[in-house]
Amino acid sequence: MHALITQDHIDAYQKTGVVLVKNLFADYVDKIRAGIETNMNEPGQYAAENLKEGEGGRFFDDYCNWTRIAEFEDVIRNSPAGEVAADLMMSDCTQMFHEHVLVKEPGTSKPTPWHQDGPYYFVNGNQNVSFWSPMDRVIDATLRCVSASHLWPKPVLPTRWLSEENFYPDDDTYMAVPDPDAEGMPIVEWQMEPGDAVAFHYDILHGARGNNSDSRRRAFSLRLVGDDARYVQRPGPTSPPFTGHGMKEGEKLREDWFPVIYQNR
Repeated sequence: MHALITQDHIDAYQKTGVVLVKNLFADYVDKIRAGIETNMNEPGQYAAENLKEGEGGRFFDDYCNWTRIAEFEDVIRNSPAGEVAADLMMSDCTQMFHEHVLVKEPGTSKPTPWHQDGPYYFVNGNQNVSFWSPMDRVIDATLRCVSASHLWPKPVLPTRWLSEENFYPDDDTYMAVPDPDAEGMPIVEWQMEPGDAVAFHYDILHGARGNNSDSRRRAFSLRLVGDDARYVQRPGPTSPPFTGHGMKEGEKLREDWFPVIYQNR
């Protein structure tokens, strides 16, 4: 396994679905920061501002820009993330899904809503991992994850962050978004240094605190999949809204769109 992790990391990830990996992107912090600035100055087609009128600060997010932002592609292909992901997922390969930038400027008190990523995605499989890495020191504006929530019998109904509307029809397939604080669920969160990363399963319920500090909170997320990833149809448009891919139910993700970034040979 990669030197950044131990068997304890792998065991914890398999059991709880979430672990902290120190220094995963430590050698790439300046490069990721530069990529984020490029992304914010030249937003992509999926860029969004996630505050309502009257809410203070700025909450910017964008994704699927790694093929046009050279710094992101360098990090994806050359950082330890691919190998560490394969170790945590217990997979022979790591395949790229997408990257995501989330920036909360100082004074952005709005929290990121509780959600699971998996129900938004058109991919099924237990071998997956998201890395959430801050590019600024995080003391209070932390990522919060409900331990072992990836093992719940039903997925959480996806909602749109700004309008708070349901993403798909509300039927018996999904459970309503819970309130982990009110319900006393086991929430884990960490103070983090730039380049540290929280690794979590796509079906982990998570959210993030607002940024009430006087510093920026720039986060870079990398979403990866392993050997068992397969295309699945959802009851509506997915997020990211990939279209025109030509994949059918049960097929592996096409590698020209979703390249293999690590292979255990």
